[in-house]
Amino acid sequence: MRTVRDIRICENIPILVRAALNAPIKNGRVANDYRLRRTLPTIRFLVERGARVVLISHIGEQGTETLEPVAQALGRLIPGVSFFGETVGERARAAVRNLPSGKILVLENLRRDKGEQTNSRAFARELAALADVFVEDSFDTCHRAHASIIGVPELLPSYAGLTLEEEVRELSSAMAPKRPSLAVIGGAKFSTKEAVITQLLATYTHVFVGGALANDFLKAKGEEVGKSLVSFAEKDSIKELLNNPKLVLPIDSLVIPFSAQKSPNVRTQARIAKVGQVQPDEVILDHGPATVALLSDLAEKARAILWNGPFGNYEIGFVDATNEFAQAVATSHAHSVIGGGDTVAAIESLGLLPHFSFVSTGGGAMLDFLAKGTLPGIEALQ
Repeated sequence: MRTVRDIRICENIPILVRAALNAPIKNGRVANDYRLRRTLPTIRFLVERGARVVLISHIGEQGTETLEPVAQALGRLIPGVSFFGETVGERARAAVRNLPSGKILVLENLRRDKGEQTNSRAFARELAALADVFVEDSFDTCHRAHASIIGVPELLPSYAGLTLEEEVRELSSAMAPKRPSLAVIGGAKFSTKEAVITQLLATYTHVFVGGALANDFLKAKGEEVGKSLVSFAEKDSIKELLNNPKLVLPIDSLVIPFSAQKSPNVRTQARIAKVGQVQPDEVILDHGPATVALLSDLAEKARAILWNGPFGNYEIGFVDATNEFAQAVATSHAHSVIGGGDTVAAIESLGLLPHFSFVSTGGGAMLDFLAKGTLPGIEALQ
């Protein structure tokens, strides 16, 4: 995989960079600039070599959001940033032509054009017409078969950015961890996690399945989970995983009456229930102290820890298990790799990010890479 270090000439060359600019926006401003800071190494590398850097990205899920506040926030981190409110077309090409050497232009949200997500050949050609070289640096979207991910590399000389290079190196290393090792997969939706759990069980000493995802496993074991969130996974698939001695599941939970979920004092109604003691009218909203103690002990003994996905229901304040495990990992001596937007946000809110060995920018992309060893966006560069 060629990287930006292999680009022979950058001076005054328009270079199209697929960046990870999908930052959270609140009241018209970027609420957290972590993703933007992760884009800086590649941008600075190209700017220092005199390239005309053209940044493209998506933001939000509706296709109507704008990258303008992101460009403003990026401009506070690095000089020379401007914004143009279109993505492709003659006026966008003119804006690139007028961009001075060593400066940065942010174009409008890719998903405003339906051709992005449908991988339209015509839209890919329009993007490719903006520059002479393409750099893929948005690992978090490399699992998507979108025009800016797999279409443009067919049309331009293409290279990996420094962030993408680091992601591939670190996650490849995480696929062959030092032992004893601990992998932790939280969140929900068994269908999106089955492949990675299967792969991790083959390579890690212990694999803990947590969050709402654990409800599927407990239910498949015949345990009562009440009215807790389940994804109605294939029972045969789960039962095969349940037979693996490396699999670790919660041993207690924080539960509340189902009817109390919208109560303003919902946390005061929570109780600790061991596995098998959840009532039919209750809902599991977090792991209990015994589960956290079990995980913390495994983390203390581990030489390598991989973690993707939180444990509790964040929306109504059930964050204790996630926060306590984050503290345990941060104080461990293990090489720790984490990913997933909610997981990273939780750790950042605790001020613990510097205590983790590597923080991935990918959630679904991280899981897919760990399961398959590659992604469509990486394949496109090769």
